[in-house]
Amino acid sequence: MANGEEFRVYNSMTQQKEIFKTHEPGRVGMYVCGVTAYDLSHIGHARAAVSFDILFRYLQHLGYQVTYVRNFTDVDDKIFRRANELGEEPLSLSNRFCEEYLVDMADLQCLLPTHQPRVSDHMEQIKDMISQIINNDCAYLIDGDVFFSVDKSPNYGQLSGQKLEDHRAGERVAVDSRKRNPADFALWKAAKPGELSWDSPWGPGRPGWHIECSAMSAHYLSFQFDIHGGGIDLIFPHHENEIAQTCAACQESGVSYWMHNGHVTNNNEKMSKSLGNFFTIRQITQRYHPLALRHFLISAHYRSPLNYTVSQLDSASDAVYYIYQTLQDCEDALSPFQGGRLKEVPEQKDKTVRITSAARECISNLRSEFQTKMSDDLNTAQILTVAFQEALKFINTSLNMLKKKQQKQQQLSMIESLIAVEKEVKEVLNILGLLPSSTYLEVLEQLKDKALKRAGMVENDVLHLIEERTLARKNKDFSKSDQIRADLTVKGIALMDVGDGTIWRPCVPVEQEHNALPVEQTASTTG
Repeated sequence: MANGEEFRVYNSMTQQKEIFKTHEPGRVGMYVCGVTAYDLSHIGHARAAVSFDILFRYLQHLGYQVTYVRNFTDVDDKIFRRANELGEEPLSLSNRFCEEYLVDMADLQCLLPTHQPRVSDHMEQIKDMISQIINNDCAYLIDGDVFFSVDKSPNYGQLSGQKLEDHRAGERVAVDSRKRNPADFALWKAAKPGELSWDSPWGPGRPGWHIECSAMSAHYLSFQFDIHGGGIDLIFPHHENEIAQTCAACQESGVSYWMHNGHVTNNNEKMSKSLGNFFTIRQITQRYHPLALRHFLISAHYRSPLNYTVSQLDSASDAVYYIYQTLQDCEDALSPFQGGRLKEVPEQKDKTVRITSAARECISNLRSEFQTKMSDDLNTAQILTVAFQEALKFINTSLNMLKKKQQKQQQLSMIESLIAVEKEVKEVLNILGLLPSSTYLEVLEQLKDKALKRAGMVENDVLHLIEERTLARKNKDFSKSDQIRADLTVKGIALMDVGDGTIWRPCVPVEQEHNALPVEQTASTTG
């Protein structure tokens, strides 16, 4: 898929879309703030990971060599508190949840970043940067704590728009009367009794929250790099403080593009533990396939709020089932013609088999729409709707036509058309991270298993009801057969009559209206 348009990204610093240009031709340096590893990761973490995974994939698609750094915060007050509650060593606890996070990322098909540094492994780089800041007279020492002096940062607030006179203490920063300015923040915290600590020129202690990302981004990408990303909640104080302290360590430092993903809300309320509307990735993937969750996460523009509802996940699950069933049907139909067997057909000698004009138009529309949306600040919202759905419709229509008797040349043209459109569909899915790493059949079975779990059923329950319905139809008891189908549809199970039999597939649960039962109908396996 050729890229005919300039890639534009929204820069949180300038608050406008800008043409993407790199420091070094053909290379991109990207740093994304990762998780604080003290618990299982939640859907907000999933959204950030998927958003920047798509950016990573798209930049590679454009031909860039990308160095992608995503950190783990494994030294933090929250980790210490949780470890103390569980009677576990802090680094052991954080390591456990780092590994759990990687399991979630693999389930969501997020590519591994180039580097995944942890704070505990980069104490020397962190202490060196703090020393630079002190030497540049931008930090001060009090009782073993080192504070950054925001008064020495003339551009403080440039990213967030926060003014020093309006400053409130940061989310993780308690008010400390020893500070010269209430906005000053800790670069190094003196050790508390019994707390894990590291030796430093200022006494035993550990880093403050913000300094870790400045030190690790500089270590892996230098003081100047292309993209710094994270959730919108990190703009202040985290990223604002990062900018201040990094500039204090090196005046030539700079990030070209600051990119931030939006919040995930639950029924239009921001998700939070205090409200009890908080879901971990595991809680969701126990009931929905991870690729359905990924589909849901890209259904809105990455900068927009994303509202979590069960119906949205049901729709995403139904959408990916249709995609993979269509591709499985296509794979089945084309398998006899794979491996060069097309060239062995005698009728093809001295003739050029061309794809149909409908296939060419389908491919052109899909490429054009995908390029236009992705080059416009990764606009994935509805990216799998219009042209993509037309491509799936083309495949299904062509598969039905392929079953009918045709002239050999016409059949070969149809096969070549299917191969070409299928390839384009898979390319789009691959860039979006939705092309399964396992077979379509395996994913379809997993999607069916999840649907059964949501319905509170096992497959034998469904098969038994199919037998009951078949018998009711045989006895012309259409009221009962309609009721069985309607009851299953309410639970997210669709029955389809194919030939002389009935099969089932997951569907979006439908509210059953009183006195309004569905009319018996026959459906294809991909409809």
